Amino acid sequence: MTDGAPDSETPKGALPTIYMDHGATSWPKPPEVLDAVVAAMRDHGANPGRGAYAMALSASRLVFEARRKCADLLGVQDPRDLAFLSGCTEGCNLMLKGLLKRGDRVVVASMEHNAVTRPLHVLQARGIKTIVVPTDPDGVANASRMESVVRAGATAAVVCQHASNVTGAVQPIADLADIAHENGALLLVDGAQGAGHLAVDLTALDVDAYAVSGHKGLLGPQGVGLLYLRPGLDARELMEGGTGGGSSEDAGQPTERPDRYEAGTPNTPGIAGLGAAVGLLLEHGDEWRAEEQRLFRRLKEGLLALEGVTVFGPAPEEPCVPILTLVSDRMDPDRIAFLLDRRYGIAVRSGLHCAPWAHRTLGTIDTGAVRFGVGHGNTDADIDSVLEAMRKVLS
Repeated sequence: MTDGAPDSETPKGALPTIYMDHGATSWPKPPEVLDAVVAAMRDHGANPGRGAYAMALSASRLVFEARRKCADLLGVQDPRDLAFLSGCTEGCNLMLKGLLKRGDRVVVASMEHNAVTRPLHVLQARGIKTIVVPTDPDGVANASRMESVVRAGATAAVVCQHASNVTGAVQPIADLADIAHENGALLLVDGAQGAGHLAVDLTALDVDAYAVSGHKGLLGPQGVGLLYLRPGLDARELMEGGTGGGSSEDAGQPTERPDRYEAGTPNTPGIAGLGAAVGLLLEHGDEWRAEEQRLFRRLKEGLLALEGVTVFGPAPEEPCVPILTLVSDRMDPDRIAFLLDRRYGIAVRSGLHCAPWAHRTLGTIDTGAVRFGVGHGNTDADIDSVLEAMRKVLS
């Protein structure tokens, strides 16, 4: 059993006929995203914020507009409360390591991704106490149970994903925000699987910090993401360096947002691509999300009907992003994924999905599972082909 590594027999460089790994990254990217990445390198190649000549200023405008679009999509009133980072993992590290301190007590649900669990492991060695609360069997955090644990001791933060990268389960973020704030704690959210697949309004959700992946549901390039910090909440930065502003200061990083968290040359092509993707979601997001959910329900219902297959996660009528995992009593997950790829050109991911906590919760830590992720660009024909291939593989 692997953590999703390619099978040694898989042909190198072969494009899948049907791509069902949108939980890892969306593909193919919309043409507008590709065009924006190329245009950023071709027409806006200077460093934003690092010069007063025309090309540098055009690069700065490009970043500014992308940040504004992201704020509009995510319900953020002041775009400066969004920092562009390398991805959701950097965002999770920044919010956890930048907001927590020695002696803090943290309550976290048991389905979290390594982007949360590994930083928390490091922080435990630095004197931070982590209390892990088991979710319900469907992978959804039980708000009453979380509240009971939060009330049992002085709590600095509640940490939870918005949606599971293993089961697709959507967590009760608004309820957890109320629980955290009523008990003097912060709510810190890993939003990797939420943004794009869900209509996210961070102001309405009342979260304190929310890390975003740009290359999943937001349809942007890899290597770019966002961290939202609510107004007035300052995290200790992970890095110091040039920001293009505040260079006359004797020491230390500038305290203004977002410069404080954006040391070094930004990924301007990635930000441009993300801005283009978010622009599409602002225009078509409701329609695209509805189509994703329709296709996902078809897939889930078809897989649930297969003999000897266990599908994990919420019931079909419950809130869910378009991700599911399964195991079969006839074949191990790695073999299923290999045969789907080799025989039918269907790309899925087997293994532990960088989420061993989740697989311990589900009882699949020793075997892993096969994950299917539906996304923008999938069709009814794709669903039909996947279901037929699964019937043949497992026959």
